[in-house]
Amino acid sequence: MIPQVRAYFAATPPTARAALKKIRAAIRSVAPRAEEAFSYRIPAFKLRGRPLVWYAAFKNHCSLFPMTGAIRRKLATSLKGYEMSRGTVRLPLAKPIPVGLVKKLVKARMAETDQ
Repeated sequence: MIPQVRAYFAATPPTARAALKKIRAAIRSVAPRAEEAFSYRIPAFKLRGRPLVWYAAFKNHCSLFPMTGAIRRKLATSLKGYEMSRGTVRLPLAKPIPVGLVKKLVKARMAETDQ
């Protein structure tokens, strides 16, 4: 873990930190060659020198960015019940982090960046 990401995790409350660790592990599992990064003041991963995903903790949720309209449409069934906004999927801290969904989203993002 790079120092900026380590500091970001340390500054988050325990519940959010645990969620971030699960999200980070899920990203790592499907994108093992991705490089850890820190930009826009949040943790990120780059793949082949290009931005792959960012993730962040907020008061009541964690977010995964960027989730384009194409990804949200492709995974609409899996995303039912999750809050979304333009480019973001919100994962509520009150529920277990859906690791399988995070993996699907990252895989979809990887396919998108390969184009």
